[in-house]
Amino acid sequence: MGEIIVDVELENLRDRTRFEDGYLAEADIRQATIKAVADTGAMMLTLPADLVERLGAREVRRAVFVFADGRRGELPIAGPLTVQIGDRRMTTECTVVPAGADALVGQLIMEGLDLVADCKNRSLTPRPESPDMPMFRL
Repeated sequence: MGEIIVDVELENLRDRTRFEDGYLAEADIRQATIKAVADTGAMMLTLPADLVERLGAREVRRAVFVFADGRRGELPIAGPLTVQIGDRRMTTECTVVPAGADALVGQLIMEGLDLVADCKNRSLTPRPESPDMPMFRL
């Protein structure tokens, strides 16, 4: 078993809204395509500070996190962003970590996109029950 690395498309949701309202050119929407680690132990989308700054995401609050080594620390949460993996997309916020850190796709994103970690094939795949679009229980 190895890491699951996925292609992730990110976009500043405020920029997209400004474009749709006629206040911004589509070419000016801040976006990025990155490689990220699908981490079933992580909760949120986690992005390095330099990428968050380049996307123009704003800090919306701070939260306390428990790191993999057991330490606790406060980190900023920024957004809103649109995240897309394959043909599935959702709006989210992200945890901001120091520049140069790995980008992580956590459980909230996997659940929001209805994707599961396929460790054998080292990929994120739609659940068999929902191959065409996310399916949720009400």
